[in-house]
Amino acid sequence: MKFSVLASGSSGNATYIENDEHSFLVDVGLSGKKMDELFSEIEREIRKLTGIFITHEHSDHIKGLGVIARKYGIPIYANEKTWMAIDPLIGKVPTDQRFQFDMETVKSFGSIDIQSFGVSHDAVDPMFYVFHENGRKLVLITDTGYVSDRMKGYIKGADAFVFESNHDVSMLQMGRYPWSVKRRILSDVGHVSNEDAAVAMSEVVDLKNTHIYLSHLSKDNNMKDLARMSVTQTLQSCGIVTGEYVHLHDTDANRATELVLV
Repeated sequence: MKFSVLASGSSGNATYIENDEHSFLVDVGLSGKKMDELFSEIEREIRKLTGIFITHEHSDHIKGLGVIARKYGIPIYANEKTWMAIDPLIGKVPTDQRFQFDMETVKSFGSIDIQSFGVSHDAVDPMFYVFHENGRKLVLITDTGYVSDRMKGYIKGADAFVFESNHDVSMLQMGRYPWSVKRRILSDVGHVSNEDAAVAMSEVVDLKNTHIYLSHLSKDNNMKDLARMSVTQTLQSCGIVTGEYVHLHDTDANRATELVLV
């Protein structure tokens, strides 16, 4: 199983996962043209996707969904409430491309099992995914105001995480956003900060080689170097030294990460 974080940030999110038989896209938060460019970066073709999995209805996760789905005829998977929320936003999608994926269930595609789990975010029914294959585990978890014990049970022990590290609290508090937006981001249905993300990471990594991709960074309230430093320091305070068995990686809002083996 291989994956690439095609784009991650406030402006758009998409992650690609494949094995020898199937390929998947989680979220389509960028324009159809930009998605084509990102797939070219990893030398893959959108038309060959087995399916698209949607986490929730916010525009930075579904912006290009309707265009891509209609252009290539790709099956789309989302839970019932999310389907109801995205229907008015993505235009007409043929019935034979629409599939329901309930929360806290598993769908299997050959040797890959895809498990859904709920998160705490101000969307109608947000959920993210764990990809399992041959004892290896890839977790995608962003857009959550906190990481509950229930979430930790789903994601614990992964070999690779695409993990939200959205904001630096001081930057957010001192920044230009209206207080109502700041309050929303800091709430239990907003986004996790660098430090809170790292504390959660410390509780779900096992003593094995683990790769963590810091994702969904705010363009206004975070920076890659700051996120990496904050997460590194917080993990260290929790007894985990990065570079030993936990390895941190950047993601980018406009450029795909290297396609790597889980």
